[in-house]
Amino acid sequence: MDRAIYLDHNATQPVRPAAAAAAAEAMAEVGNPSSVHRFGRLARRRVEQARERVATLVGAVPAAVVFTSGGTEANTLALYGFPGRRILVGATEHDSILNAAPDATRIQVGPDGVIDLTALDRALAAEPGPALVSIQAANNETGVIQPIVEIAGLVHRYGALLHTDAVQAAARLPFDLRTLRADLLTLSGHKLGGPMGAGALVLREGLDLRPWLRGGGQERGLRAGTENVPGIAGLGAAAELAALDRPGMGEVERLREELEERILDAVPSASILGKDAPRLPNTCCVAMPGVSSETQVMALDLAGIAISAGSACSSGKVRRSHVLVAMGVAAEIAESAIRISLGTDSRPEHIDRFVEGWAAIFARSGGERRRTAAR
Repeated sequence: MDRAIYLDHNATQPVRPAAAAAAAEAMAEVGNPSSVHRFGRLARRRVEQARERVATLVGAVPAAVVFTSGGTEANTLALYGFPGRRILVGATEHDSILNAAPDATRIQVGPDGVIDLTALDRALAAEPGPALVSIQAANNETGVIQPIVEIAGLVHRYGALLHTDAVQAAARLPFDLRTLRADLLTLSGHKLGGPMGAGALVLREGLDLRPWLRGGGQERGLRAGTENVPGIAGLGAAAELAALDRPGMGEVERLREELEERILDAVPSASILGKDAPRLPNTCCVAMPGVSSETQVMALDLAGIAISAGSACSSGKVRRSHVLVAMGVAAEIAESAIRISLGTDSRPEHIDRFVEGWAAIFARSGGERRRTAAR
């Protein structure tokens, strides 16, 4: 499909050539990074270089970076790493948080998707004893950005720890663990343009984290198992480039704004969800009245345009978004919502194609007749 257009960067970023090259170079070499001979030391060097690059991306020290198999494992390590602490999570968190801690207290969000700080305050005050709070830096479906600095201040007043899933935010927003004041932070390689199968949990200094995966003493005893050297090398290369690309997010945001303006021109009854809150510069969640998300995803795919309905981490299922339900979005709107997520490789002509194809779906559904009748 020569003219296929990829507008699903929140699901996974195209692998950067430098990241692919770094992974391929590591794969072509032999050596276990735990071995003390020359081959092992070369593999260890690749891992530690990647650790430095990841640390630089989020304003941390290299020793704070624990490599994992991806964002899901990093989230699980954070949630299970502090036994005895009760867990509080945002109602719009990724499934890798909600399903890992099904008994956690869920903190409601407002209609704009932003955490209700009063509700969080009440939940923290409700029970004595230490707690761990997990709040996404930015939502993967709507792009809504959470006030992490303010949340951290509140959480720390109660002596609790704050974990933030920064999988979507790290490559797209100015980001510094020290400024955010979070205690733990999750990253995923393939959301940065690295290979799948590599991620990291970044810790502030002084945390006593219990390992979840046990065995050998890799990653300072915090994550057992031989390191995925090719994946980690690719993650490191992608992290270095992601830091350089952040200034270019302004252009991506301008393209997103043009997209939303043209969407509403084409279908005035459409809804941009999360638009009343600060959002990631690349993310648009839009509902087409009267046409299901699944119909839109399939029709656009046939037209050579890749978008998604909600998270891509639900075994390929198209279902009503728990994020939109938590925001109080009406069922008929939530069931017609799709996500368009742009990248630095997105172009105005991609927007042209999307709007043309999307408006055609609306017209075929009888939307034009409904709109005219409503006047």
